[in-house]
Amino acid sequence: MASGYGLNGGPSRCFVFWQELLGCYVVNAGEGDSGKKKCISAFEDYYECLHHSKEAARTRKLQAAYRKAEAMHPRENAPKAEQIRSLGLIGKEEATARILGS
Repeated sequence: MASGYGLNGGPSRCFVFWQELLGCYVVNAGEGDSGKKKCISAFEDYYECLHHSKEAARTRKLQAAYRKAEAMHPRENAPKAEQIRSLGLIGKEEATARILGS
């Protein structure tokens, strides 16, 4: 949240990362640009907490790998598109009559 407070009134989920980043900046303030370079890892942690970009990229890669594995090894006895659309009910009048005894 922009206010710094979470949904339930407590600190936001990224507040700990923000404190870590701020502490790093305070400790390394007098060193100019080299101070900022020392805080890159803290900044990346804070940014990831806010936006989840690395986690999203990892999830996309896992999903792509899963789809590729599924395509390489199709299921045996997988239902055909026609069977899925009709749920196996259309064209089964003889089986229905046999079961019902009509």
